[in-house]
Amino acid sequence: QVQLVESGGGLVQPGGSLRLSCAASGFAFSVYTMSWYRQAPGKGRELVAAITSSGMTNYVDSVKGRFTISRDNSKRTVYLQMNSLKPEDTAVYYCNAGFLQYNYWGQGTQVTVSS
Repeated sequence: QVQLVESGGGLVQPGGSLRLSCAASGFAFSVYTMSWYRQAPGKGRELVAAITSSGMTNYVDSVKGRFTISRDNSKRTVYLQMNSLKPEDTAVYYCNAGFLQYNYWGQGTQVTVSS
């Protein structure tokens, strides 16, 4: 059974940091591109960051220099380190795994940036 379980969300003040984790099971994690998406209230889901099986990364412009995506294949886990958080980063963050025609989603974790 495929599972993607996100954790690490919460309430943080502007300028603060959070680290999201996504633990994967039920598929060949190491060959998948792993991504983080987010969806703010009233908006569509957007790609935040992605990391390929070989470790190449890409980021949406709004988070470049602030967020870092990484993966640990031995732990079957992908991370999103978020620094210098802004109120506009408030959203539900989703983990995604993609490989060929296979595409899996986690249940999401809420990140709220507010003073």
